Amino acid sequence: MTEKKYNIAIAGATGLVGETMLSILEQINFPFKKVYVLASSRSSGKTISFKGNDLIVQELETFNFDKVDIGLFSPGASVSAVHAPRAVDAGCIVIDNTSQFRYDDDVPLVVTEINPHVISGYKKKGIIANPNCSTIQMLVALKPIYDAVGIERINVCTYQAVSGTGKEAIDELANQSINIMNAKDIESSVYSKQIAFNVIPHIDEFQSNKYTKEEMKMVWETKKIFEDDSILVNPTAVRVPVFYGHSEAIHIETKEKIGAESAKELLKKMPGVTVIDEQKDGGYPTAVTEAAGENPVFVGRIREDISHPRGLNMWVVSDNVRKGAALNSIQIADILVKNYI
Repeated sequence: MTEKKYNIAIAGATGLVGETMLSILEQINFPFKKVYVLASSRSSGKTISFKGNDLIVQELETFNFDKVDIGLFSPGASVSAVHAPRAVDAGCIVIDNTSQFRYDDDVPLVVTEINPHVISGYKKKGIIANPNCSTIQMLVALKPIYDAVGIERINVCTYQAVSGTGKEAIDELANQSINIMNAKDIESSVYSKQIAFNVIPHIDEFQSNKYTKEEMKMVWETKKIFEDDSILVNPTAVRVPVFYGHSEAIHIETKEKIGAESAKELLKKMPGVTVIDEQKDGGYPTAVTEAAGENPVFVGRIREDISHPRGLNMWVVSDNVRKGAALNSIQIADILVKNYI
């Protein structure tokens, strides 16, 4: 029997996530027939190399989706708001990496290792949402513990790479670093304060409760993905001068006590997780040395909380552009074509 093949469109193809989607599609055996690359009018007409061929970038604004089976969207929330429904109306199933549809009750919010069963809900609106990058890596690490003993509360501090903001933020960090090392003046246009050799406790807009939107995304998305409104999440999101790879210090309070060794064994069996947890110099993962450019969620520093009888601490790192965005979207698409269309 001949394998069915699908036409794919990548919206936001010239951005970091779009470029990574193309790179992953080159590396894996996904049953695509044709790939369309879409972006704004500024990039229209440019070429992108893909599997030995040059793909011509087409303008998203005027593109006709009636020849596309699956749309992988990462063009920004306001752009997805306009063009994702337009693609659906043309018969395309959209997997959206922006925040636009995540909190819509009729749109599945999917991390493939956690809740792939909700992908079937795409039929309601023709859209599947990809969660926030920080939420994805946190929940992949917490899923086996949540299943085993339950989780009442999550305290998390994120240390997020500038690639989460985009190419312009990577350039700003690089240029500021060069200028500082050469005793030159620096400019900050992407971030409100200098990012080179600094950390900024502010990601996205401040909300009425004094948390930022990035922090509240982790609250809302955790409840939706775990299908558990009782779970408490207390996040602080920090931008750090790292190019690729988010890091998280996670402190949880479980419903039943679990020891560090038992948690470690559960994590070793969890798909998508790599445990690096030795009590020695370098016996832990970091964003730069392990996560950047790789697919897994890496977990280390697993230990019982000395301040809480049912507390557990861990350190989690992952490539925010891969598992936090592009890879998870393609993994959703892979399940979609194998099981649903």
